[in-house]
Amino acid sequence: MMKLKDITILVEGRLIGNGDVEISGVAGLSEAGDGDITFLSGIKLLKEVRESRAAAVIVKEGIEGLEKPQIACANPQLAFARLLGHFYVKPHPFMGISEKSFVSPSASLGENVTVYPFAFIANNANIGKDSVIYPGVFIGEGSKVGATCLIYSNVTIREGVTVGSRVIVHPGAVIGADGFGYIFDGQSHRKIPQVGTVIIEDDVEIGANTTIDRATTGATVIGRGTKIDNQVQIGHNVKVGKSVILVSQVGIGGSSTIGDGVILGGQAGVADHAAIEAGAMLGAKGGFMGTVKKGIYSGGPAIPHRDWLKSTAIFAQLPEMKKKIHELEEQIKALKCRQKKEDNS
Repeated sequence: MMKLKDITILVEGRLIGNGDVEISGVAGLSEAGDGDITFLSGIKLLKEVRESRAAAVIVKEGIEGLEKPQIACANPQLAFARLLGHFYVKPHPFMGISEKSFVSPSASLGENVTVYPFAFIANNANIGKDSVIYPGVFIGEGSKVGATCLIYSNVTIREGVTVGSRVIVHPGAVIGADGFGYIFDGQSHRKIPQVGTVIIEDDVEIGANTTIDRATTGATVIGRGTKIDNQVQIGHNVKVGKSVILVSQVGIGGSSTIGDGVILGGQAGVADHAAIEAGAMLGAKGGFMGTVKKGIYSGGPAIPHRDWLKSTAIFAQLPEMKKKIHELEEQIKALKCRQKKEDNS
């Protein structure tokens, strides 16, 4: 429970109305009830705000005539996210090292590291202070995990991998599996040894069941602040820049380079050895190959988004266009027959 005036200080906003209102929860506009604070994402939802039972609302600019108390701030959604964390996200308590885990005598663990039962930490692994290792995690020989990381259940971090600080890895993710490398010798596919590594920089979040392959040689790199959704596949020797967004089921082929701030929609694919310029965006199920300049794209192979919209509009008209073409062909055929009869007469 917090007074609205205290919340205003927390989100660095400007109070409009009664600051002594007690706030007991945070909720979206449609779910907000008595005692909740919500936020207005756009002026189109103003009617819903007026009808909402929420006790207060976060807005970009003050709304005249709104009976509810308001907090005005530059980014209402960001303020809302901060409040969700403040009200509902519980800190992970220090639980020590479980006797049912295996921690190699040569492994190094920082202060206040928690290791839950059935985790396995191999020789010469290094875990930074305040990190939490959940049940079933495997951390391979010589791997490093930075400070204040959350490594959830059944994550595999193979040998020689480096994970930065404040990294979150969700259940079932695999970091450092062998890259998909084979060479055909005329009779069978021979495995190319994958002897490189993976480097995960600070403040990265990796979704459940995502896989990031180790490099053949050198390193697969995930840049600082990048956020990766569930079930994403990143191939060997890929370089992902800073603050990249990869939505669910994205697949990136080996040796591709993804620039800073790139956004790839769900099920988008990037061919091997592609180079995506910083700031480019690709819609869901789109496909990138080769060198791609900054812009917004859709489709596979990808084309500029506006062109794709025009193309899809035409595609929807194809059945009618086919029908008209058939009618025109019949008319032309009839004209030719008539002309032929006139020429013979």
